[in-house]
Amino acid sequence: MSAQRQPSRPLWRLSAVALGLAAALAAGAAQAALFEDGEARKAILDLRARANQNDEQRQAQAAAIKQMQEQIQLLQRSLLDLNNQLDQAKGDNARLRGQLEQTQREVAELQRKQKDIVQSVDDRVRKLEPQSVTLDGRSFTAEPEEIKAHDDAMALLRNGEFERAVPALAAFLRKYPESGYRDSVRYWMGNAQYGARAYKDAVLTFRAFATAAPEHPRAPEALLALANSQAELRDTKTARRTLEELLKLYPKSEAALAAKDRLLTLK
Repeated sequence: MSAQRQPSRPLWRLSAVALGLAAALAAGAAQAALFEDGEARKAILDLRARANQNDEQRQAQAAAIKQMQEQIQLLQRSLLDLNNQLDQAKGDNARLRGQLEQTQREVAELQRKQKDIVQSVDDRVRKLEPQSVTLDGRSFTAEPEEIKAHDDAMALLRNGEFERAVPALAAFLRKYPESGYRDSVRYWMGNAQYGARAYKDAVLTFRAFATAAPEHPRAPEALLALANSQAELRDTKTARRTLEELLKLYPKSEAALAAKDRLLTLK
């Protein structure tokens, strides 16, 4: 008896099983695909978000850089303007300095001219007004013409022009009999007469001076010169008396020392 054959499954069941298995596989694959697509989408979204964020940062940085560039340009323009202003200020200062120096020179010149004018006026006024004079320890005032007449006459005496000095000094005494120069002029006129060898006139002049001005600082010298004039006239006796008078009146004067020596030579 031949082996009994197994009953075969219906084909429709096999197909159903295959279809179920395929469906299961397809569902798993679909789920896997869905999972993979979600992760990829999330990753893509993250990348996009990051890209957007980077774009925003780049835009912000670009805007900041642009703003900084604009500020730098503004600062550069400001610095350029400031440099131009400084250059202009330097130029203005140089011009002002030049004007100031010119003004100072003009002021100095005006001051010099003013000083010259004031000095000229002072000189003219001084020539017209009485001036203070100090002579032989005495102070007095004298007219400009009086001073000039005195100085001119004394210049002749200092130059050794005795014969011209005598009349000049005599003329001064006649014109200015009350002058503060009077006593000094008498003394020097006696010296001029002695220098001109007019000894008699010198004796009269020196005696008049010594009698009129015994307190004058040149009185001792006048007595000594008087004694010398008398000695030149060979009036030795009178000369000795004059020297003794000098020693008595002015014992501590320098003229007294000379008088002592002169007495030793007179016989």
